[in-house]
Amino acid sequence: MILSMTGYGKAVVTFKEKKINVEVKSLNSKSLDLSTRIAPLYREKEMEIRQMIANALLRGKVDFSIWVEKDAGTDATPINAALVENYYQQIKTIAAKTGIPEPQDWFYTLLRMPDVMARIDTEVLSEEEWEAAHKAIEMALEQLVDFRQQEGAALQKKFTEKLDNIAALLVAIEPYEKSRVEKIRARIVDGLATIPEVDYDKNRLEQELIYYIEKLDISEEKQRLANHLKYFRETMEESTSQGKKLGFIAQEMGREINTTGSKSNQAEMQNIVVRMKDELEQIKEQVLNAL
Repeated sequence: MILSMTGYGKAVVTFKEKKINVEVKSLNSKSLDLSTRIAPLYREKEMEIRQMIANALLRGKVDFSIWVEKDAGTDATPINAALVENYYQQIKTIAAKTGIPEPQDWFYTLLRMPDVMARIDTEVLSEEEWEAAHKAIEMALEQLVDFRQQEGAALQKKFTEKLDNIAALLVAIEPYEKSRVEKIRARIVDGLATIPEVDYDKNRLEQELIYYIEKLDISEEKQRLANHLKYFRETMEESTSQGKKLGFIAQEMGREINTTGSKSNQAEMQNIVVRMKDELEQIKEQVLNAL
């Protein structure tokens, strides 16, 4: 089955007073191009997180974020009450000794003193919280993989449609291929007839015609192209996504179509080849999104 490299997943897990948020997005890329934004508390697990992402997504330009939301009541910066009281006593003592008036707005003055509202973050990642974060990461990755599967199914449907169109155009070439032999023969004979008093060996003419027609024969190209079409379909049904392999097959299909075009000496055949190229270009554009 085909998986797309485009996807999106998001998960939220509640742990005590926290909400652990995970968001992951992916686009097409030749390899795994991973960008992470990890909350400070979980940075010690960064290598494990990266390994989880690599195992689940394999390839693509991936943007991963994990952050924490806390309840407003628990996230407020604490006031150091003991330090406030200490500053208060010091200011009163200095005012009494020097005669300097005491502040009219004590809270405004005291809360602006150094370290009164300084946050000392000593939070340590517990095993229980990491299990919750791990679960959120897994959920987001699973959601993204489901998204990739849906997009992949749409890609496969599009590829099948284009392959069917190329196969139909390949069949449409056959009538022109058969009729052109007689047209080539008639054109050469008519050309010779316009030359006065010319004498030619008919056996030699037949030999030259056979050689010329063999050079224009596209039977092998048609057979190889048909094989490539079949191989492309088989590869789409493989258990693991094969985006790069499909790209290589599409390149080989292009070679056979180009060779067919170079051997086509009829406008009708060349028009069909142009339509085949158009169908193939659409496959090549979309195959870049296949994992």
